[in-house]
Amino acid sequence: MHLIVGLGNPGPQYVYTRHNLGFMVVSALAEQWGISLSDRKFPANWGQGRVGGEQVILAQPLTYMNLSGQAVSQMMAYFRLTPDNLVVIHDDLDVPQERLKLTRGGGPGGHRGIMSIMGALNTPDFLRVKLGVGRPPAGLPAEAFVLRQFAPEDLEGAAALVDRAVQAVAVLVTEGLAAAQNRFHGVPEEEGIGGPSP
Repeated sequence: MHLIVGLGNPGPQYVYTRHNLGFMVVSALAEQWGISLSDRKFPANWGQGRVGGEQVILAQPLTYMNLSGQAVSQMMAYFRLTPDNLVVIHDDLDVPQERLKLTRGGGPGGHRGIMSIMGALNTPDFLRVKLGVGRPPAGLPAEAFVLRQFAPEDLEGAAALVDRAVQAVAVLVTEGLAAAQNRFHGVPEEEGIGGPSP
C-alpha cells in the first residue's frame, strides 16, 4: 500500500499557486484512477483505490502547509504504514521550473510542509516527487513567490508539469523509484514526454 500525499493549502485563494501543485497532482491522480477524495476521517480530503494491482490512498491535507505532518502521521498510524509506504508530492524551489525530481530522503530545502512531515514522523526517509518551480525573481521573497497565482502565460507549463507528475507517480507506485527516475528526470522534450508536438 502507498499513501500518496499532495501538499498545498486549503481555500480558493490558493488553488492556482505554486505551493498547491501537490494538491493539483493528487486531484489529477484521483480523476485518472477513479478515486473519490470525499472521505473525512482525518483532516484531509482522501480516498482509497487500486492502480496496477497496488493499493493506494490519495490525500490532500487540510491543515495548511506548515501542519501537514499532523494529517500524514494520523493516516499512517491508522493504516499501520511505515515511511517506506509514503509518497509526498510538493513544489520545490531548487528544481528548475517545470522539471521533476524523484528522491527518497534528504533535507526539507526550506519547505515547511516537508519540515512538518519530517518532524511528525521523526525521519526524512520517505519518497518525494518534487515539482520544479525555480527560484523567485530578484526582490521577491520565496514565500510570496510560491503563494502567488500563476500568471496566464505560466498555466500551460504548470498543467504539463502536473500531467508529467501523474505519469511519474504511476510508475513510482507500480515499478519503483529507479524506474521512475530513469524515465522522468531530465528535460521533458528530450524524453518525448510533455514536449511540443511535431
